[in-house]
Amino acid sequence: MSITIREGGSEDVPLILGMLDSSVAWLVSQGRTRQWGTEPWSKNPRAVAMVERYAAEGTVYIAEVDGAPAATLTLTDAPGAYLEPADEPERYIHLLASDRRFKGHGAGAALLAHAAGETRRAGISLLRVDCYAGDDRRLVAFYEGNGFIPTEPFTFGEDAWPGQVLARRVL
Repeated sequence: MSITIREGGSEDVPLILGMLDSSVAWLVSQGRTRQWGTEPWSKNPRAVAMVERYAAEGTVYIAEVDGAPAATLTLTDAPGAYLEPADEPERYIHLLASDRRFKGHGAGAALLAHAAGETRRAGISLLRVDCYAGDDRRLVAFYEGNGFIPTEPFTFGEDAWPGQVLARRVL
């Protein structure tokens, strides 16, 4: 098995939405509906618009396992509007998702390592991400296992969605 990472773009929006849909279906099958809801992202116009915006404004990366698209993330220079930017230059990870058929193959970890390398090559020290922090905090633990440190919890929206910002110094 080999993992390669390619740069993507707006043409990959359907692929990204497919990975997000796969993740939602898997989360629902686990009874973990609070993270991303129960409906496919591809059927939600607001979610589709967000994915399109990040793909247009940021840099999309696709991890392929033996040539098959397995996971994705988008790297930008700021968090989403629901969070304050850092007080220094940063790179921010959005929409890390995988095709759940590739769960356990290391594609997500490979993308995080790639994002750290791209941030370092840009001469920027700070790489941040936010994620769902509810339930058993397994997602937070995943990021911690990939070198990130929790920095600030937050809640979002009317239903007080529990989130966690994590950071990693790459320089």
